[in-house]
Amino acid sequence: MSNYDPKSLKAEEFINHEEILETLKYADENKHNRELIEQILEKARPRKTERGIECAGLSHREASVLLACDIPEMTEKMYSLAREIKEAFYGNRIVMFAPLYLSNYCVNKCVYCPYHYQNKHIPRKKLTQEEVAKEVIALQDMGHKRLAIEAGEDPVNNPLEYILECIKTIYSIKHKNGAIRRVNVNIAATTVENYRKLKEAGIGTYILFQETYHKESYERLHPAGPKHNYAYHTEAMDRAMEGGIDDVGLGVLFGLELYRYEFAGLLMHAEHLEAVHGVGPHTISVPRVKRADDIDPDVFDNGIDDDTFAKIIACIRIAVPYTGMIISTRENQSCRDKVLGLGISQISGGSRTSVGGYAGYEADERPHDTEQFDVSDQRSLDEVVKWLMDLGYIPSFCTACYREGRTGDRFMSLCKTGQIQNCCHPNALMTLKEYLEDYASPETKEVGERLIAKELLKIPNEKARKLATEYIENIHLGKRDFRF
Repeated sequence: MSNYDPKSLKAEEFINHEEILETLKYADENKHNRELIEQILEKARPRKTERGIECAGLSHREASVLLACDIPEMTEKMYSLAREIKEAFYGNRIVMFAPLYLSNYCVNKCVYCPYHYQNKHIPRKKLTQEEVAKEVIALQDMGHKRLAIEAGEDPVNNPLEYILECIKTIYSIKHKNGAIRRVNVNIAATTVENYRKLKEAGIGTYILFQETYHKESYERLHPAGPKHNYAYHTEAMDRAMEGGIDDVGLGVLFGLELYRYEFAGLLMHAEHLEAVHGVGPHTISVPRVKRADDIDPDVFDNGIDDDTFAKIIACIRIAVPYTGMIISTRENQSCRDKVLGLGISQISGGSRTSVGGYAGYEADERPHDTEQFDVSDQRSLDEVVKWLMDLGYIPSFCTACYREGRTGDRFMSLCKTGQIQNCCHPNALMTLKEYLEDYASPETKEVGERLIAKELLKIPNEKARKLATEYIENIHLGKRDFRF
C-alpha cells in the first residue's frame, strides 16, 4: 500500500512513486474500456450552471486512462473535448510573452542543459543593469509587455539581490509607448524568505520546471549542485505559496523520462497544490528536450513524437481546465499550429534564449554562443502575431488580472464562472490595438483592425462592449493602458 497523500508537504508522499506505478497499471488495464473512457469524458465536459460555465476536471488516474487509450475515435473525442474546454475558458485569446536571459552562470551539473558548470566552451555572461535596460528597450520595441526572466543557479554570480535589482530595472524602463507590465520569474528553488522578497518586487508568476518527477532519474540527471536535492526542488511551490506568491507555474521537460510517468506526476503536483493551498497551478508548460551547445537530445531515449505531444496537451487541458498552458519557441511553427486549439493559452514570440540576445541584433540575426537551446520557431514577433490572427486567434498582451490583483484563487473563481469573457476578451483587444498602433507592420495592422472590429461584436455584455469600443478609439488617439 502506497503512502500517497496529496495533502502532505513531503515530496515523496504527494508525488508518490508507488501511486504513479499503480496509476499506470490501472491505465493499461482500462485503456480499451470504452464505457469507462466515455464516463471520464462525460465527467470532464463543461456544464452551464447558474454561476456560469463549470468543469469538473479529472484526477491523475482518470486522465492517465485517457492518455493511455489508443483507440483513434476516442482520441478524436478527447481532442474535440479539449477544444470545447479551451474555447469555454480562454476563447480564441493567446497571451504573448518573451523570455529574457539574465545570466548563464550556473553551479549545477544538469546533464540536459548546456549551462552546466562543466561546460567549458560556452562563454559565461551576466547582464549589467545597463545591459538589462538595453534588452528591455529592444523587447519593448518589438511590442512585448510580459517577460519571463531566466538565470542559472549561482549564489555568487546570481544571488537573489541581483534578480531583484533586475526586476526593478525592468519595471522602471518606459521607452516611447513601451512598458513591461508583468515580469514572471523562472529561477532555482529557494527559501520562503526569498519568495517573499520576489512577491514584494511585484513578480507575476513564479515558474519552476520539475524536469522529471521520477526521483531516481531526477538524481541521476542532476548529479551535482544544489538542484540535486529532489525534495527541496519538488517542494519549492509550497514554499513560494507560503511566501505569498499566488501564481505558480509547473512544467516537466518531456523526453527525460517516460512521458506517462511525468504526466501522472504533473497532475498529482497540481492536485497537491489545490489540496493544500486551495488553488492549483496558474500555468503548466510542456517543453521537450532540444538540441543545444553540448547536448544531444538523442541520448535521452524517451523522446516523444508530435502526435503524442498533442495528446498530452489535450489530456492536460481536460484534466485541469482552468490552468493556463504555455508552449515556447522550442517548438516549430507546424507543431505550435497543431496544439494551439487543444489547450495552449500562452506562447512566446521573437524569442532569444541567449544572454544579451535582443539588443543590437536585427530581427533575423541571432547570437548562438550562449543559447540555452535551439529555437525552432525563429519568426519575429510581428510574424507570429500576424500568423495567429490569420488563424483566427487574438494575440493578447494583456496583464490586467495581475495588476488588478486578480491572481491565485481570485483569478480562478473568475475563470471558473466564465466571467473572464467580459473582461479578458476586451482587454485582449485593447492590448492588441496598442500593439497595432505602436509596433505592427502595415500588413499585420490591416489584418488586426479587421479582427478587432469583428471580435468587439462578440463581447456578451453590452455595457462592456460599448466601453471597449470607446477605449479602442482612445488608443487610436494616442492614449494607452486601459483595462477592465
